[in-house]
Amino acid sequence: MARGEAVSAGRLIAGIGLRPGTSEADIAECLDLALAAAGLMHEPVPRIATLAARGAEPGLLALAKARDAELVAIPDDALKGFEASCATRSTRIASLYGVGSVAEAAALATAGPGGVLVQPRIATARVTCALARSCGTPAS
Repeated sequence: MARGEAVSAGRLIAGIGLRPGTSEADIAECLDLALAAAGLMHEPVPRIATLAARGAEPGLLALAKARDAELVAIPDDALKGFEASCATRSTRIASLYGVGSVAEAAALATAGPGGVLVQPRIATARVTCALARSCGTPAS
């Protein structure tokens, strides 16, 4: 099985980093920018991942509901194991959470073993978004 086949068959996961109080519209805009940059605008995103501390943000909860996506809250410590896999690095975020990109690390953590980053972090004023794909088996 070719690596590209496995990557294209897995589920898409959006990792989101955000400031407290960010609106659903602002989060949706950043997610849509990431999907467009990856050429995946019409692909469903069944899982949205973020820091556990942001898992109850009203804007993020509203987006997950509107997109019919499962919201996954990742403990801070679980993100640290994905530092080496992050394509981008924010010094401020690294000092707070021990990982260069919350969005990239959350997406990869949720993608599980063999998950692949398909779109590095896209940033807007209040939100960051990255996309990962879980490892899947291609259709026969």
